[in-house]
Amino acid sequence: MNKSVLSLLEAKELIEELNHQYVEAIDDDELEKWPEFFTDDALYQIISRENYDRNFPQAVIYCDSKGMLKDRITAHRHANIYEPHFYRHLISNIRIVGEENGVFTVRSNYAVFQTKLDGETKIFNTGRYFDEVVFEDSQPKFKKRTVVFDTLSIPTLLVTPI
Repeated sequence: MNKSVLSLLEAKELIEELNHQYVEAIDDDELEKWPEFFTDDALYQIISRENYDRNFPQAVIYCDSKGMLKDRITAHRHANIYEPHFYRHLISNIRIVGEENGVFTVRSNYAVFQTKLDGETKIFNTGRYFDEVVFEDSQPKFKKRTVVFDTLSIPTLLVTPI
């Protein structure tokens, strides 16, 4: 096996682990860890499939720095009022679809289940992640994560990252 293939396979394994740690932090309500999966100048946005397909920039959530991600978690913990719930993510088809100048373009699918304190579990949101991943100190970080949701409506306030 040549070096470039091995490097791509190593990158894919590390990017998959980044995704698994990302959703584990959300699902385990360790949200203070969540911004650390991003670069300082990261872009994180959640946008409807309709807006994404039409190239409309209107996002439900838009954060253009790690500082904004941290502010979002602070607001989540101290300012937002919402019905308590738990998430469980399933991620599939994590694929590197390109690489240029050390920036990996990655696509994957997700489904998020939400369980409320009464024990009822529903499919909360489904869609795709469109990512740009870079390596800082040999660790993968999201430079850009665009969450494109297929779900036509979000039944409750979207306060927890997807």
